[in-house]
Amino acid sequence: VGVCSSCQSFYSVLPAISCALVCLWLIFSWFPFTADPVDVLRVLGLSENMEGVSLEAGFCTSRRGTEETDLAYKIKKIQLSTPTKQLFHDSTFPENFSLMATVRAKKGSQFFLFSVYDDGGVQQVGLEVGRSPVFVYEDQHGQPTPQQYPIFRKINTADGKWHRIAYSVLDKTVTLYLDCQKVETLDLQRGDDAVVSTEGVVVFGTRLLDEEVFEVRDFERA
Repeated sequence: VGVCSSCQSFYSVLPAISCALVCLWLIFSWFPFTADPVDVLRVLGLSENMEGVSLEAGFCTSRRGTEETDLAYKIKKIQLSTPTKQLFHDSTFPENFSLMATVRAKKGSQFFLFSVYDDGGVQQVGLEVGRSPVFVYEDQHGQPTPQQYPIFRKINTADGKWHRIAYSVLDKTVTLYLDCQKVETLDLQRGDDAVVSTEGVVVFGTRLLDEEVFEVRDFERA
């Protein structure tokens, strides 16, 4: 995959994501650096053939070495899920990892873009889009508690504009990168040898108990 010239610097600050992954819209990558990233939306089977999904011009309108314009999924309302083991066939959920999305969300919206649940329905990981987004993480011992979840205040990722959002989890910290810039590193008060179960499901589009599925503008695709 080619690299969008406006976004090269984004990957210089994300140690767990390689430059080749620019313009892949929702990915997992983890330490060590040799680990293969997981393209979440590809695993979920997101397609323009689904009801409420169409294609439009994406974030990267100019790439070096090509005249092609990137495409994005424009999504009205949708919810997709799959067993977590479909993302990690022969491995456990990584203790240290990065999660990245390229998204243009409806202005003023607030929703969980992506969540990981255990087999008891507990939300273990959650990527929220909106004003002062929270990063949900809960290990096998229930740490941190909801009151201790990292909240990135004074940030709005649902303002109707394109954003590259990335969270990098390393040991007991989580760092938010927004539009190629490091925003803040917060404490992640999880236990030692924290584990996220792969016995449950991953959900794209809403949390399990939310009544309404989210509506956004676009997700960049390869």
